[in-house]
Formats: sequence, structure tokens, C-alpha cells
Amino acid sequence: MNIKILGPGCKNCTTLYGYVSDVVTELGIQAEIEKITDFKEIVTMGVMKTPGLVVNGAVKVSGRIPSKEEIKEILSK
Repeated sequence: MNIKILGPGCKNCTTLYGYVSDVVTELGIQAEIEKITDFKEIVTMGVMKTPGLVVNGAVKVSGRIPSKEEIKEILSK
């Protein structure tokens, strides 16, 4: 599984990265987690508001921090 956290490195982006890391560990998922901070790359993925969460190339969340429960649901599908 490939997971990307999109954002400039702000507090919200850092929080989302931490939540995703925690959930991946809790669920025992094999995943590569990347931070994408380049705005051009973020915009090409269709995200206009950060933080963004992209799983296997699909934008799952944009402009907010999802709860750990929501992240679990997203990553379990």
C-alpha cells in the first residue's frame, strides 16, 4: 500500500502523518508512507486544500484531519 500525506509540513500535516503512522502500526499493514510538500505535485493530484491523504493514488481526504477511526476505515478497504 502506498500512502501519501500532502501538505507544506504544517501542524495539521504533521498530525495527519502521526495518525496514519499509528493506524498502519495498529492494523499491521505493510505500507510506504510519504510526505509530499511540493505544491505543484499536490495540485497535480487534484488537492487544493491541505492536508491531503492519498491511498494508492486515490485522494481520500482533503482540507481536514480525519479521525483515527476514519483512517482505519479508509485503510481497511
